[in-house]
Amino acid sequence: MGYGQVCLRRGEDSGIRAGACWIFDNELDWADDVCRDGDVVDVLDSRMRFLARGFFNSHSRIAVRVLTMDQSEEIGRDFFRRRIAAAWEFRRSLGFSDSCRVVFGEADGLPGLTVDRFGDILVTQTLSVGIERLKPVLFPLLAEVLTADGQPVRGLYERNDVALREREGLEQNKGFFPLPGLPLPAATETEISENGVRYRVDFENGQKTGFFLDQKYNRRAVGALARGLRVLDCFTHTGSFALNAALGGAAHVTAVDISEEAVAMARANAALNGLTDRMDFLAENVFDLLPRLEAAGGTPYDFIILDPPAFTKSRKTVDSALRGYKEINYRAMKLLPRGGYLATCSCSHFATEELFVKMLHAAAADAGVSLRQIEARQQAPDHPILWNVPETDYLKFYLFQVV
Repeated sequence: MGYGQVCLRRGEDSGIRAGACWIFDNELDWADDVCRDGDVVDVLDSRMRFLARGFFNSHSRIAVRVLTMDQSEEIGRDFFRRRIAAAWEFRRSLGFSDSCRVVFGEADGLPGLTVDRFGDILVTQTLSVGIERLKPVLFPLLAEVLTADGQPVRGLYERNDVALREREGLEQNKGFFPLPGLPLPAATETEISENGVRYRVDFENGQKTGFFLDQKYNRRAVGALARGLRVLDCFTHTGSFALNAALGGAAHVTAVDISEEAVAMARANAALNGLTDRMDFLAENVFDLLPRLEAAGGTPYDFIILDPPAFTKSRKTVDSALRGYKEINYRAMKLLPRGGYLATCSCSHFATEELFVKMLHAAAADAGVSLRQIEARQQAPDHPILWNVPETDYLKFYLFQVV
């Protein structure tokens, strides 16, 4: 099979040789006239030697998303079946099954594709034009590979209502994708179980794909620590940390989110698990709540959980984001009694580990407390970190005792 070609500028090949998965537009010298957006192209160095093969897009700052560095590897149906099967086998080998991330983009060699599994429903995000063009091949393959493993797929829902698609020249949309031989499901909610907690998942309207699967083991760590404690779960979304704390034996849990819809879903999930007698719910801005609780005096909580959304999605706004992270962590540290517990995290890649730790030191100093670290954690391994793709390493999670 012949492929169009693009050529790197002189001296721009070191990143790809080191395993980088992206080639930026300013690294290219030229591209064949036959190269069209979404095509698979061969990448050459300045001496016209083969380097890699990947998806091309002239409208994106990421001009090529690398699929393989093996010149003998043809990019077709068999290639994608192998990649999907390998991604699923990796999850199975780690003990994941009916609720997990099945494909994590570049970390699984499928750049621009995210696939989450919620029981018999797959929810996808397509963030590259190359993957977009191949959906009629890829999506039936996903259902085929997972069904062959004895876990039938009932439907596939696309959550392409994300601004990142516009950078690729793609429109936003969402809805069920028709799979061969299967009727389109009627409902856009389903139920999953994680760590023994049951959840209703609204994959049509919930954030991202409907549920954040990356905190699975961090929630379990919170649940193990919560027994007998009064817990405040900030930015609760659908109540996942709060429910793990309540199921873990917390004396009482207050779950807070600015979104009325999120609070309603958290309340419904509490009822689903028979935990409403030990939980209450607030629809309030955490940035207003924490200072108000501090001003009221006393120490109403023994354990505070901070799981905010990403405060920054670019390097340009990192400083502002860090001020936001510092504010909520400072307030939580001031509010907690000595011996109390703090779980705090950031899901922004741009708020790096180094910056996040520096912020925590500053917040603790301003609050006049010391932090005794219990655990430092990352995202669950169904969201694998590819070391040569820093963007796959994004979640920071710390458990502290305030002393």
